[in-house]
Amino acid sequence: MLTLDLTNCLDALAATDFDTLSGRIPEIHATIESGSDPRPGSDYLGWRHLPESLDADGLGRQRDCAARLRALAGRCVVAGIGGSYLGAKATIDALGSDHPIRFAGHHVDPEAVAELLTEVDDGDFTVVVISKSGTTTETAVAFRLLRDVLVRRHGAKGAAARIVAITDPAGGALRKLAEAEGYETFAIPPDVGGRFSVLTPVGLLPIAVAGIDIEALVAGAAAVMGRAAASPDYPPYRYAAARTALHQAGKRIEVLATQSVRLAGVCEWWKQLFGESEGKEGSGLFPASVRYTTDLHSLGQWMQEGPREVIETFLAVDTPAADPAIPAGGDDGDGLAYLAGRPLSEVNEAALAATRFAHLTGGIPNMLIRMGRRDPRHIGALYAFFERAVAMGGYLLGVDPFTQPGVEAYKQAMFALLGKPGTTFAAADAWQSYQQRKTASLDLAVDSGRPAKP
Repeated sequence: MLTLDLTNCLDALAATDFDTLSGRIPEIHATIESGSDPRPGSDYLGWRHLPESLDADGLGRQRDCAARLRALAGRCVVAGIGGSYLGAKATIDALGSDHPIRFAGHHVDPEAVAELLTEVDDGDFTVVVISKSGTTTETAVAFRLLRDVLVRRHGAKGAAARIVAITDPAGGALRKLAEAEGYETFAIPPDVGGRFSVLTPVGLLPIAVAGIDIEALVAGAAAVMGRAAASPDYPPYRYAAARTALHQAGKRIEVLATQSVRLAGVCEWWKQLFGESEGKEGSGLFPASVRYTTDLHSLGQWMQEGPREVIETFLAVDTPAADPAIPAGGDDGDGLAYLAGRPLSEVNEAALAATRFAHLTGGIPNMLIRMGRRDPRHIGALYAFFERAVAMGGYLLGVDPFTQPGVEAYKQAMFALLGKPGTTFAAADAWQSYQQRKTASLDLAVDSGRPAKP
């Protein structure tokens, strides 16, 4: 079960257009369900009923493929970026894995890539490469390097048996390569955008390789998606209306806070979902995340007394999978005798309640999302909750929540800098001016300990 508690933001909402925004929910819900919005994002609404539409055969083929990869090698490397890896990583981080999974293709840090290549060169591995086009630079570079290791070790045929491609169903560079080399393939549904793709093979296959119950994950999401209604009291839509009302009243940042170490990856997934969906046309809350109580000892001062442009959403787990009791001490030098014999969850809950109270009295309205347990069903339900919420939130803001045109800006500049053949750069004049500007860098010599020459 998931629950949403708005108690700590009701006073702040009373001074906003929360009721007006809530009144728009039925009409927007109808637009989402019918796909009648004329903007480009209406082509990417396949996520709405995805969980209940997944059949046993499709899930079974992914389980079979996962079993084959697990049997072939002792570890698997998943190459992808953005929505092509965040959902899988978040789920595996949250639920654990009985098969080593490494992630690549989401950066081009040469030291980190070299470290990974050294690691996999010491043992056999498989690769799941995820890219709709096959030309995304970070992922394509990582895959080329990993494939080279496999080909040198096993030959082209042996390498092909160890590679699975998740890509466009009909075209693109990766689809073409997969068909030429004989890779097993799975299709990315053309009507599901990357950040909504965790419940497609993009997320489900790596999650299955990790040994996690993908049927339970999908069932949890289906339970939430199946309850989608035009009522303003539908929890994901109420969350969307509350955060939108507070944003329009002047809040600029939403912090997703969790006291579960294992849910930190879910917070990273959430940041992409909301950042790419709402950050357009000068609007949208900046999505940030913290992990308490750790970050209370680093960011706690800022949260308590910094700029009051923040709202906070807490993500909590009701029943922990393990709950050690605090042992009795000796001379009580640490002053903890009063906690002896009590479960650690009591301390965690007290810290949650205290933090919510302190931040509220410090001027931060906050909401609380509770999940019954940290298990596949609840994680799936949480994904569906946030997907429904961000769709409603985007429309309440007046932006198309299913496109991400701004992501292309850095890509085009990078292609121009690297000299990619055939690249056309819309901002070429601005780029030329940028390159010719006078630099103002200041160097500090550290190699020899002597000051740098003027």
